[in-house]
Amino acid sequence: MSFDVRKIREDFPILAQMQRGKPLVFLDSGASAQKPRQVIGAMMRCMESAYANVHRGAYYLSETATEAYEASRRAVATFLNAARAEEIVFTANSTMAINLVAHCYGRGILKPGQAVVTSEMEHHANMVPWQMLRDAHGIELRYVRVTDAGELDLEDLAAKLKDGKVGLVAVTHMSNVLGTVTPAAQIARMAHEAGAKVLFDGSQAAVHRKVDVQALDADFYVFTGHKLYGPTGIGVLYAKHALLEAMPPFLGGGDMIATVSLAGSTWAAPPARFEAGTPAIVEAIGLHAAIDYVTAIGLPAIEAHERALVDHAMAVLSQVEGLSLLGRAQDRGGVFAFSLDNAHAHDLSTLLDRAGIAVRAGRHCAEPLHERFGVEGGTCRASFGLYTTPEEIDFLGAALVKAREFFA
Repeated sequence: MSFDVRKIREDFPILAQMQRGKPLVFLDSGASAQKPRQVIGAMMRCMESAYANVHRGAYYLSETATEAYEASRRAVATFLNAARAEEIVFTANSTMAINLVAHCYGRGILKPGQAVVTSEMEHHANMVPWQMLRDAHGIELRYVRVTDAGELDLEDLAAKLKDGKVGLVAVTHMSNVLGTVTPAAQIARMAHEAGAKVLFDGSQAAVHRKVDVQALDADFYVFTGHKLYGPTGIGVLYAKHALLEAMPPFLGGGDMIATVSLAGSTWAAPPARFEAGTPAIVEAIGLHAAIDYVTAIGLPAIEAHERALVDHAMAVLSQVEGLSLLGRAQDRGGVFAFSLDNAHAHDLSTLLDRAGIAVRAGRHCAEPLHERFGVEGGTCRASFGLYTTPEEIDFLGAALVKAREFFA
């Protein structure tokens, strides 16, 4: 399948609709991406003809559903280049995956007095769980600075690691506000040399770039299905198998047990140990279809398309008088947070919506990062998907020029 953005857009029914009497320009894929027919169809087929609960039923439908569910796990393992499928744990989303690590590794393995390192640019999902761990378990929490360009300050990271007390480094692979792509392999080397494990929040990165967890030497890697053109309600935690084996469970009940008696219980082997209760069966099948979809197009082709969009957006947005971009990292993806003179982010977003343009407004679950750049009132954010076109970016630029005239 060659990359043809016009043809690709035909796979997404929602992109053909009108919004307020105007063509829909959807620039909020960083929050949640639209779904192609291939994903919608796979989920419908499961519910119409192949649905049953998994792992427990000794009948055909259950065996069929179980195979489809486990095939999804194998597809994710291939997508991330995990060493084995058993290193893939299905969760509800990235947030749950990070909370699982904070609970099972943070409370189960880390000792009071050790430290967790995260950064100023994190989504709240990769900040709040570590604050909760600090408050409940006596872990020290350290934040790596972000430079004025919007990049992770690696010298500050080295300083935070120097005393050997850090047990885990948990940072984003791509910022959901700045678009910054962090040097993940270098960060992993620095963490490991200091005796720490490393977790990457790949919620944005896994959508835009090929991720190889073995090449990165990631100990933990998380991403979510709904940003990868799949359904909500399904996320992924990758973890090295030895770590999963050492970690206690997160939730109790269902398939996470090996035995149960009135006296106590024993735990199943990973990944079942971390998948309590009936899992998101249909959603896992939808995620499999989404992975098949982007794999057929080709991650290198998607990345090349989005790099061209980033270059085009930098040129277009830089020409809008009074517009300020947050961060100008050298390596970045298709996420642009911006503010416009005299315009509150929510007002600007509302005005753009009247032109048929969907962008995000607020602080994008990254309040400390906005405070770092002195924009506590929030920003608007335009984020791209594989279906985004240069013409949509041009339309955004023209709408911003008109908006500036309006607010002036």
